[in-house]
Amino acid sequence: MSQKEQKVQWVLREAPGGWENLVPEGMPKILGRLLAQRGIPEEKVERFLRPKLAELTDPFEIPEINLAVKRVFEAVDGDQRVCIYGDYDVDGVSSIAVLRTTLEAYGLKPHSFIPRRSSEGYGLSGGGLERCLQECGKPDLMIAVDCGTVSNEAIAGLNQQGVDTVVVDHHEIGPDGRPDCVALVNPKASGDPREYLCAAGVVFKLAHALLKTRAIEGFDLKSILDLVAVATISDIVPLVDENRLLVRHGLRILETSSRPGLRALLKLTGTEGKLSSADIGFRIGPRLNAAGRMDQPEQALATLMTGCDIEAHDLADELERFNRSRQLLEQGIFAEAMAMLEEGKDDPIIVVGSRSWHAGVVGIVASRLMRMYHKPVFVISIDENGIGKGSGRSIAGISLVEAIGVCRDHLISGGGHHMAAGLSIHEDSIDAFREGFIKFVNETCGEKDLSAKVHVDAEVELGQLSLDFLASYELLQPFGSANPQPIFMAKNVWLTEPPRRLKNNHLRLFLRQGYDERDAIFFGGGANDLPDPPWDLTFTVDRNVFRGRVSVQISIQHVRAAASRDDERK
Repeated sequence: MSQKEQKVQWVLREAPGGWENLVPEGMPKILGRLLAQRGIPEEKVERFLRPKLAELTDPFEIPEINLAVKRVFEAVDGDQRVCIYGDYDVDGVSSIAVLRTTLEAYGLKPHSFIPRRSSEGYGLSGGGLERCLQECGKPDLMIAVDCGTVSNEAIAGLNQQGVDTVVVDHHEIGPDGRPDCVALVNPKASGDPREYLCAAGVVFKLAHALLKTRAIEGFDLKSILDLVAVATISDIVPLVDENRLLVRHGLRILETSSRPGLRALLKLTGTEGKLSSADIGFRIGPRLNAAGRMDQPEQALATLMTGCDIEAHDLADELERFNRSRQLLEQGIFAEAMAMLEEGKDDPIIVVGSRSWHAGVVGIVASRLMRMYHKPVFVISIDENGIGKGSGRSIAGISLVEAIGVCRDHLISGGGHHMAAGLSIHEDSIDAFREGFIKFVNETCGEKDLSAKVHVDAEVELGQLSLDFLASYELLQPFGSANPQPIFMAKNVWLTEPPRRLKNNHLRLFLRQGYDERDAIFFGGGANDLPDPPWDLTFTVDRNVFRGRVSVQISIQHVRAAASRDDERK
C-alpha cells in the first residue's frame, strides 16, 4: 500500500434519522440516505430532484437591481457608450458574454474589457482602467462584472470623469463600505439570501429583470443559461437552490448549444452528448481559464461570443494550446517546488516562492501540493522588483483568512476565503511570513485532528450498481460544491484477473463481489503499491457511454486490504 493511502482515514457518514421517509416511490432506498445527508427535507425532495425554471425567484428582490435596470435603459434609450469591465477567469468572461448578449439584443453595441492577470491584476486596477479607457474610449456607463465591489477609489475616479458605474458582482464588500456607484447589484454586499450566486448568476438576474421590464421579441432568457452553467460550475460556488436549478437546465441547453465556440470546445474535449458538471469543471472550464492564465483572456471571450463555426474551431484550438502551455508551466513549477520542500518537510505548512514562476499558475500548483501533502500551502511568484504574488490553498480546520490576519505585518496585502486566498509580499519578508504561519497553525490547531480523511456516504454491494440505480442516482446531479458527488464503499472485493495498465498510470480493474462482477477504472492507480486482494474500495459512480452502449462506470478513489477477509469467496 502506498504511503498516501496509509495516511487517509475512511469515515462512514451517518444517515440522519428518518431518512427512510425520503425515499421516492419506486427508487432505491439508498437515494433517501443520500438526500438526508444533504439536508433535504421531505417536502423539498421533489423540487430537489426535478427543479423547474418556474421556481426562479423575482430578480427585483435583489437590492439595487432596479437602479441598475433604470440606468441600463437610460443608456439604451440615449444610445450611450457602454463598457463592460470583467475579470479574467471563467466567471468574469462568462459574465461579460451574458451581459453583452443581452445588451446587444436591446440594440446597444457595448465595448468589453478584461485586464491582464500578470501586469494589471484583478478588478478595476489603475493599470487596467488606464488601458481600458485608451482602447475603448471614455464611456457614459461602465458596468463592472465579477469585480468592483471593493474598487471604491477607482469608481470615485470614474465619477470625477463623468462616468457612471454599475457594479454586478458576488464578492464580499470591503472595509471602506459601499463604493459610490449608481447601483451595487451584489447579494453578498446586501445580505440577500442569493449570496451563493456566482457573478454570471447575478448578471443573469439582471438580464431577467431587464426582460421583465422590457421584453424583446425572439430573445429567450433560457438561451444564456449555457453560459451561466459554465460559470457557476467553474467558479465552484455552492450548487444549491437557484444555482442548482440554473446549472441543471443550463447543462441540458449546453448539450445542443447554439454557440459555435462552446460546441467547438465540447467536440475538442470529447464531451459531446449528455453532460455533467464534471465535464465542465475538468474539461471546458480549464481551457477557458487557461487564456486568462496566459494573459490572453480576450481569446476566451471571443470563443464564447463568435458566431462563426470556422473561427470557433480556430479559437478552440488556440485555447487548447494555451492549456498545454499552462500545463507545462505548472509541471515545471511543481517540480521546482517539490525540490524546495526537503528542508522544511516536517513543517505543518508549505510556503515556497521563486522569481522564475508564472503568476497565472501558482494557484494550481498550490492545490496540487495541498492535496499531496495535506497541508495548507502558499505558492508565490516574485517579479523583477521583488514583489511576490501568492496563491494559497488550505485543508479543513485551518483558515487562510485568519492566518493572513495574524501575519498581516509581514504582508503588503492579502485576503480571500478560508480555503483559498491570495497575498502580496516583499521577497525579503517570505521567511518571516513562513515562520508566522507555522506559529499560527501550531497555536490554533493544538491537538485537533487534521489528518486526511475520505468521507464515505454509503456502503453498497456491486450488484446494486445497475442502470436502474443509475437513472435514480443521476437525479442528484449536478454535483459540485455543497452537493458533492457521493463516495461509496464496497468491502471484500476480489479481482477476476490482473489489473490492466492503461496510459498515464491508469488501471482497468475487473472486480468480483460474491457472484457479481463489474469493471472499474482507477485513475493514477498504477502509481500505487496495491495490497493483495481481497480489497475494501471507495469509489464514485458515473454514466459511461461507449459506441452507444450505456454502462455504470466505477471510478476507484482508494484501495486498502479488506478489513475482514472472507475466504469463502476465493
